Amino acid sequence: MAIADNLPTRQQLLIDDMLGPELGSCLGTRWSVVTDGVMGGVSSASLSGVEREGRRCLHLRGFVNTANNGGFVQAALDLDSDGGWRDLSEFDALEFDVFGNGEAYNLHVRTAHLTLPWQSFRASFIAPAAWTRIHIPFDSLKPHRTEAAFDPRRVRRLGLVGIGRDFRADLAFSMLRLVRHA
Repeated sequence: MAIADNLPTRQQLLIDDMLGPELGSCLGTRWSVVTDGVMGGVSSASLSGVEREGRRCLHLRGFVNTANNGGFVQAALDLDSDGGWRDLSEFDALEFDVFGNGEAYNLHVRTAHLTLPWQSFRASFIAPAAWTRIHIPFDSLKPHRTEAAFDPRRVRRLGLVGIGRDFRADLAFSMLRLVRHA
């Protein structure tokens, strides 16, 4: 993970500017909140569109609780409304702006090659208490519980996740975009 400092951008695709109604993205898909409750955990979360420090954003709030083999809350976005995938191979990174509570969070990316719900490609970032641009190159994504290699030609889902320890999640995010740098 790197904080972007005016990196020259040759090409970009806006995934979401958070201006759409009811958690809708620029891709025509919708954001959802997912917790470890899907597997018996007790973490809780909400996701809503708000304004923070003068910026329209989505706000993931909740409590990550590792009891019952749990420990995650997630704001998730499928990239295709029919459950398919998108070819992102013309890009080399994902950028987004965050405003948080100083905690570490993850970006999780799922591709068509992953079949089990706990598999993903991951990168961590810190969300400070001021709007900060996060730049995550695809080549920095680490496989989690998979032997598959990351394939940007078949990306299904992106998730911003609080995970792995007991803490209060408070993550606002905006302006998700794919980029290719010269």
